[in-house]
Amino acid sequence: MSDEITARTLWTGDYYNEGSGKEGLFDKLKEECGVFGVYRHSDAASLAYYGLHALQHRGEESAGICVSSGDEFHYHRGMGLVKEVFNKDLMASLTGDIAIGHVRYSTSGDSKLTNAQPLVFKYRDGDLAVATNGNIVNALQIRHELEQGGSIFQTTSDTEVVAHLIARSSKDLVEAAKDALKRIVGGFAFLIMTNDKLLVASDPNGLRPLTMGRLGDAYLFASETCALETIGAELLRDIEPGELLVLDKNGLHEDRYSEGKHRKALCAMEYIYFARPDSDLNGSNLHAARKRMGSQMALEAFVDADLVTGVPDSSISAAIGYAEQTGIPYELGMIKNKYTGRTFIQPSQELREQGVKMKLSAVRRVVEGKRVIMIDDSIVRGTTSRRIVNMLRDAGALEVHVRITSPPFKNPCFYGIDTPDRRELIASSKTVEEIREEINADSLYFMSAEGLIAAVGGYNEQDYKGGLCLACFDNDYPTQVDFKGEEKFGCSC
Repeated sequence: MSDEITARTLWTGDYYNEGSGKEGLFDKLKEECGVFGVYRHSDAASLAYYGLHALQHRGEESAGICVSSGDEFHYHRGMGLVKEVFNKDLMASLTGDIAIGHVRYSTSGDSKLTNAQPLVFKYRDGDLAVATNGNIVNALQIRHELEQGGSIFQTTSDTEVVAHLIARSSKDLVEAAKDALKRIVGGFAFLIMTNDKLLVASDPNGLRPLTMGRLGDAYLFASETCALETIGAELLRDIEPGELLVLDKNGLHEDRYSEGKHRKALCAMEYIYFARPDSDLNGSNLHAARKRMGSQMALEAFVDADLVTGVPDSSISAAIGYAEQTGIPYELGMIKNKYTGRTFIQPSQELREQGVKMKLSAVRRVVEGKRVIMIDDSIVRGTTSRRIVNMLRDAGALEVHVRITSPPFKNPCFYGIDTPDRRELIASSKTVEEIREEINADSLYFMSAEGLIAAVGGYNEQDYKGGLCLACFDNDYPTQVDFKGEEKFGCSC
C-alpha cells in the first residue's frame, strides 16, 4: 500500500480517528480497549468518566458508560474521545452507584456506534451490560452455533457472544457466567453488570491486565493502575487468571470459574508499548521496567555514538535506560505533535506524502552532525521506522543506529492486539540485515527474548517464560488458536 493511501485512511469517515485501529501513518500496533468498573459509590458515573479518561490511550474511537440505579440502567455511548462523548448534562443523567465503562479501538468489530460498549441487553432477570478488553478466539464458532439455535445478534462485536450464552442459560447469573467463561477461549477481562450485581473476570492465562482498587467503601476495577491513581483510589491487587469476583448486597465474593492448570501469560506488549509508564503490572512499574529494557539493550547491542533518543512516547523510558547504561547522553532528538490526533480538515497531497512529519519532528539542532542511537519499541511493517530514520537523516544525522526493545514481531496476535496479516509483518519474511537495509539504518538490533524477560521482572522464577505471552515473537501461543478456520484475530471489543 502506498504512503499516500496509508495516510488517506486516517481521514475516512466523519472524524479523524474513525477506523484508525486499522492502519495509519504510524504502523504501530493498536491495543484492544480499556475497561473501568465501580461498585457502590454514589458518584459512580463520574468515577467511571475520570477512569476512562486515564485509559484513553487504550482506545480513542468510542466511549461508553452504563450505570445502575438498582431499578434500571442509565447509559450513554458515543464515537470519539471520552471528553467529546460526555458532557455535563449527560453525566447528570447517569445516576446510580454501580457503573461499568469502556474505551475502544475498532480492531475487530466495525467502526460504528452499535459496537460501542458497554453492550446493554434485556434478559429474563432484568438488565444486563457487558464490557470487555481482549479477544475471544473461538467467538465465530460459538456465534454460528448460537445463530443456528435461534439467537439474533445486534452487533458484530464478539462481546455479544458472552451475553447470549448467559441469557440462554437456565442457571442463575453467576453459574451462567461461569459456564459462558468456560466455553470461550482467548485473552479477556470482563465486567458484567446487572441491576444489583457486578461480575469481574480475567481469562485463565491472565493475558489481559485487570486490577482492583478501593475508594472508601467502593470497589473499583480498571485495565491499568493509572486509572485508579487518577481518582485517588487505593490499589488492592491484580485480578488473578481464571478468577471471578461477584459483588452484590452481601459484599465481595472471590470465586473462580477456571480450575484447570494454565500458565501465566500476560501480554508482553503491555510492558513494551501499550500500558502507560505510570501504571504498574504485577508489582512492576512500567517506566522502571522500560528503563531496564533500555539498559539490557545496551548490554546486548552497544554502539558508540554521540546521543541516544527515543521515539515518543513509549520508547523514551527505554532510551533513558540505554543512555544511563552506556554513559552516552540522552537527548530529545524527536518531538511528537500532540495536537494532530483529530482533525476535520482534509490534508493536502503534499502533507499526505510527508505523512510522518505531521505527528513527529526531528530536532535539527540536536541531531545535526551527530551519530544517533534511535530507540523504539517494535517494528511492524517497517514503514514507520524507515520514515523516522530518513527524517533523522534529513535533519542532518550522520549515522542512525536503531535499537528495538522487543524481539522481532513475526506472528499475529489472537488475544486483542490489532495485528496485520502475517505476510505484512516484515520480520516474518526478512532477516535482521534485510530489515536494516529496508529501514535505511546504519545498524539494527532487536532485544532477545531472554533479555526482555529479565528486564520486565516482577514474576516468580518458576513462571514459564517469566509469566509472559511472547507468541507474537516465538509462535508459542498459550491457548488453542486453531478452530478449523473459524478462529478469530483482533479484538472482541
